[in-house]
Amino acid sequence: MSTTAPSRSGAPSRVYVARLAGTPVFDPLGDQVGRVHDVVVLVRLKGAPRAVGLVVEVPGRRRVFLPLTRVTSIDAGAVITTGLVNIRRFVRRATETLVVAELLDRQVTLRDGSGTAVVKDVALEQQRNRDWLVTKLFVRRHAGRGVLRRGEALVVDVEDVTGLAASPGQQGATALLATLEDLKPADIADVLRDLTDTRRLEVAAELDDERLADVLEELGEEDRVSIVSGLGVERAADVLDVMEPDDAADLLAELPTARASELLEAMEPDEAKDVRRLLAYEEHTAGGLMTTEPIILPPEATVATALAHARRQDVTPALAAMLFVVRPPLETPTGRLLGVVHLQHALREPPHALVGSLLDKDVDALAPQDEIGKVTRLLATYNLTALPVVDDGGRLLGAVSVDDVLDHLLPEDWRDADEDLTDEVMTRSAHG
Repeated sequence: MSTTAPSRSGAPSRVYVARLAGTPVFDPLGDQVGRVHDVVVLVRLKGAPRAVGLVVEVPGRRRVFLPLTRVTSIDAGAVITTGLVNIRRFVRRATETLVVAELLDRQVTLRDGSGTAVVKDVALEQQRNRDWLVTKLFVRRHAGRGVLRRGEALVVDVEDVTGLAASPGQQGATALLATLEDLKPADIADVLRDLTDTRRLEVAAELDDERLADVLEELGEEDRVSIVSGLGVERAADVLDVMEPDDAADLLAELPTARASELLEAMEPDEAKDVRRLLAYEEHTAGGLMTTEPIILPPEATVATALAHARRQDVTPALAAMLFVVRPPLETPTGRLLGVVHLQHALREPPHALVGSLLDKDVDALAPQDEIGKVTRLLATYNLTALPVVDDGGRLLGAVSVDDVLDHLLPEDWRDADEDLTDEVMTRSAHG
């Protein structure tokens, strides 16, 4: 049985979740990685519920989360992914609803006043912006006088029913999280700062790991320490794993020693190794400011490869502007630093050109013990957005970017200066 309804063009446009359950999930090479177990949606107070991912059962009966952004095709009998599947066990958050487990057989009320019905299937449709929304419900009316015992079956628009939203006790958190959905991390941080400690932790705990990591990087010391201290060790370690190493090191340095040690032990070994190395440096030195994950390339890499690295979403604009060319190994500490390639220079060259032929060898490198004053002078004097940090042997240890320097030069309370956005979002939340 097909899981989809064809559009006028013949391409699938509607997916029925009850039929999707059990569908094999394949990687781009055609190898099966698991089967669909359920669909995760966010039921909002206003607007159609949005599907955000699939719960996939992989070998060993382990259930993991697959974001819909990593699904390239949902068709009859197959779900195709980009091949990237997070192996961490899926744990449902309070703002998330499982369609098969929670929405099917849920009682809803029909807005036309004709009574109540039971949800038997849920239809998803992909929008032009590639979001998947719940648009239709297949329901069966409750039997009543003059109605067949099993009741009438019909398809209704999701807007034509009430009762899909979370219980009243969860409505407040759901409403607030819905208002934060499209905001930038810095703006979410502004909102969290005005919440009570309990409320702040409640909202922060429901953000996904990457989103929360970005928000923590925008919060002041007191607020982020409060949040991380209130999270469980495993969840806090997961968030630290996806933070930039320098930001994770700064955060751990603010925590009590025992808590920091506990979290380092719970982190992924490779991530923890970089963070431990950074914690060995004084805070206001090049070593304490640097990240260990700039764009690092061998001299034989092409311009096309370099630009692909610069386009990565996890690379900040300041770091993307400079590419560091080294001898192997390419992991910090690398082999000897040969020079840097400026992104603007690379953009003017053909894709097949080698980065080793574009080197700027005149950029001054920092020693890890250099003070922040020297870092600032070099960045300002040469109009750069990043500088390499090397050891005595000329091996690249990391890079200091201008945004990291600004974070340490601005007053500690600079993030609290603008209250306007916070007030606006809180007002929107209060009024649904």
